[in-house]
Parts: sequence; C-alpha cells; structure tokens
Amino acid sequence: MPHVIELDNLSVKLGRRVVLEDITCRLGARGGGRAIGLLGPNGAGKSTLIRTLLGFHRPLNGSARILGYDCHRFPRDVRARIGYMPETEAIIADLTAVAFLRLMGEISGLPPEAALEKAHEVLYHVGLGEARYRTLGTYSLGMRQMAKFAQAVLHGPELLILDEPTNGLDPAARRRMLELIREMKEEHGMCVLLCSHLLHDVEEVCDEVVILHNGRVVHEADLEAERRANRRFVELEVTGDDSGLEAALKQASAHAVRESAGRWRIVLPPGVELDTLWAILARQNLGVHKLTHRRDSLEEIFLKAVGHIRETPGDEARREQEMSHGRL
Repeated sequence: MPHVIELDNLSVKLGRRVVLEDITCRLGARGGGRAIGLLGPNGAGKSTLIRTLLGFHRPLNGSARILGYDCHRFPRDVRARIGYMPETEAIIADLTAVAFLRLMGEISGLPPEAALEKAHEVLYHVGLGEARYRTLGTYSLGMRQMAKFAQAVLHGPELLILDEPTNGLDPAARRRMLELIREMKEEHGMCVLLCSHLLHDVEEVCDEVVILHNGRVVHEADLEAERRANRRFVELEVTGDDSGLEAALKQASAHAVRESAGRWRIVLPPGVELDTLWAILARQNLGVHKLTHRRDSLEEIFLKAVGHIRETPGDEARREQEMSHGRL
C-alpha cells in the first residue's frame, strides 16, 4: 500500500556529523486522514528530518519521498502538496493577519482573489476573525500560533507538518488547537505529521508514532492497535499466603510478576475484568492492601524506546510490566 511519507535508508550529514542514519519506514497510508506523531529527545534528529522532507537538506544516502515525490529531486512538487507550521517565529509583524495569510496563500499557488477569500475564511475558523485586521506584531503568543496554523492549512495541503503547535498555549487554546488538528485529518482528509514534546497531545490526536533517538528510528507504534488491545496494568499488594497466586492468574491468561513478598505487577489481557481478579484473590484467601490499575501510556513506550527503561532478558511478563511501569 502506498504511503504519504516513505524513507529508504535515509542518512543526512550536517557538517561532520551524521544526524540521521539509515532510516527506513513508511508513515501514513494514503487514502484517508491520519495523524503521525514524531517523537524523540532533544538532538534526536526530528528537526533535521522535517527539513529534509521540506527539501532543505540533501541526503547523504538513501531517499525521502512525500506522496511519491523525491524530496530532494522534486522539492517544488513536494512543497505544493504540504502545509508547514514551524516551531520558530514565522510571521511578518507589520502585516495584518489577513494580509499575511493572503500573501502565504499566493506563495502556495492560490490566485490572489482566492487567497484573500480563504484568508478571511480560515481566520474566522481558527478564532481570529475579529482580530484579522490587527497587525501580527500585536498578537499574543497563542494568537500567533493560531495564525501560523491558519497559513499552513490555507491552501488545503495533502500533508500537514506541525512542529510544536501547542507550544505556549493556555489550556483552552491548546484544546482548540487539538480539535483543529483532528478536524483536518477527519473532515478534510489530511495526513498530519505532528512533532511535539507533549506526549499527551500526541496520544490524544495521533494514530501512529515514530520515535527517533540518536538519528535512528528506535520504535514505531500503531496507537489504534494499542487502543484496541486495551491492556491494563495492575499494581497489587496483598496479605496472606500468595504462593498460589501466579498459577491462578496464569489460568486466567494474566501475566504476573512477583516483586517481593505480597507485591505483584499484573497484565490483564483483553476480556479479563477486575472482577475476575477480585474473585481470584478471594479464592486464594488473600487480603488486599493496595490495588491500582491503568492502561499502557505513550510516555512509557517513549521512555523504553530511548533507553531509559531496562529489560530483564527472558522474562516476557516483566518486559510487558516494565513497558507500562517505566523504571528510570
């Protein structure tokens, strides 16, 4: 199946340093809106990858393609099909918002009249309609973020690249930004590449994630599949003789790790509810001192992928537990 972003053995060197090394992955299946989270610690290569997709960096080896177009060989074709919201300040302070968007629309290939019409329409849509004749230099940080988002979607791109779109936003503005991102993918069919340090934002709107570390892809995850799996992780402290608990949990297809006397970590598979666990504990005549449960989180997947969580070789249950209860 063709994908929106295709990277094949991509390496990029800046100065004497190889920033991206032998990256191969397929992101965002074509034919419908989908959001991809681009994650990684500082210096992982995220910004370099974005600039390579935009055609600003020449690959040392391999290739990067967007919608089938090689980003280095056909940068104009690529840029005509994408919208880009940079993390850095990217406005013209002396222009009004509507003049700025009209200019950006024309640069993106829209005729002047169509660019002006879309500028008014999009500014109203993102909540800047009443302020569209104010100069951008008078805008607050949150308003400037919305103006940057508006110019990125103005021309109806097939791929929308957003670099830290919720940076500096208050809770209400952040919520509105995430709603707009969901709208772009669900109602307008755009593929969105979202680069953010706020893992909760990525988890909330993205369908898949790719994690970079030291210039390499260290993890890819289908968040839809993770949500469907719906695994739950339980921390349990009991009193009494728990020597038979592991076998009883295994019969219920639950994975368990006994950390110390009376302390357990348990993975409940799909279809096994907490009621089942309570029944097992009752049959084992165990008293419950503590029972907490939660679902797998993107934060812990991220921490494990970049090497902050250690695995115990050969222990499948512990691998699953440590992925959900990260140990630094």
